[in-house]
Amino acid sequence: MLLADRVLFIDAEAMVLDKPAGLPVDRPRDGSLSLENHLDALRFGFERLPQAVHRLDRDTSGCLLLARNPRIHKKFQMAFERGEVTKGSIEFDGQRTDKLTTNDLVRMGVCQVMEGRHCFAHLTVEENLLTGAYTRKLSRSEIKDELERVYHYFPRLKTRRTSQSGYTSGGEQQMTAVGRALMAKPSMILLDEPSMGLAPQIVAEIFEIVKDLNTKEGVSFLLAEQNTNVALKYADYGYILESGRVVMNGDAKELASNEDVKEFYLGVSSGERTSFRDVKSYRRRKRWLA
Repeated sequence: MLLADRVLFIDAEAMVLDKPAGLPVDRPRDGSLSLENHLDALRFGFERLPQAVHRLDRDTSGCLLLARNPRIHKKFQMAFERGEVTKGSIEFDGQRTDKLTTNDLVRMGVCQVMEGRHCFAHLTVEENLLTGAYTRKLSRSEIKDELERVYHYFPRLKTRRTSQSGYTSGGEQQMTAVGRALMAKPSMILLDEPSMGLAPQIVAEIFEIVKDLNTKEGVSFLLAEQNTNVALKYADYGYILESGRVVMNGDAKELASNEDVKEFYLGVSSGERTSFRDVKSYRRRKRWLA
């Protein structure tokens, strides 16, 4: 595999790499190949090896930013952590949000459920849920009502409410993370990779609950999901990103029935099987990356 051929951008400070699926960024415990084994080929005449600024899952293909030296690496990491916007703006409900603090965003009605769930492992399930209501001034009875509302959608959490979150299953932790966001009474939840590391039946259960929350509670969900089949099944509208660019968007049902989407993202071929390089979406993809 020649990663040097997959470099999309390069200058004296950084490079952007089109990381292929199947290549882990961090060295696996089993000692198999990772990005680290290819860094020497990415020097391009520089003394230092480039360093990945962020991570991508092993099975994820996409843009990976690498820094040329420790100073630039630190600068990029700080920008990532702050969610710094370098071009354009981010607006919600007509108000610019990219300069607001996290507290202000939550008060506006925007919450994020991060990839990997990130529950407080040392707290109980119910204590995790209560942290979601931190920005709201609620009485004890109102907090009790909000908890019951969450337990209505996630009955499994009610039976596990006194258990430490660190000892609950991945599915229960994902439910806790979504429930915690609901406690803030948001109008929009940013849901990042909710199916990651979960059994298919748990994924289906969580997405059914998300659909109920959308239709019954009026909560909008902005979903980032690798599982295209599941995402398009439950979404109303979809965007397909390829190497950081929106290459297709439209009604979710129309996207799911699109021949290019079925061929390239869903693994469904219509007609006779051809060479991978003859597939329309592959030829189009090569044009996007040119």
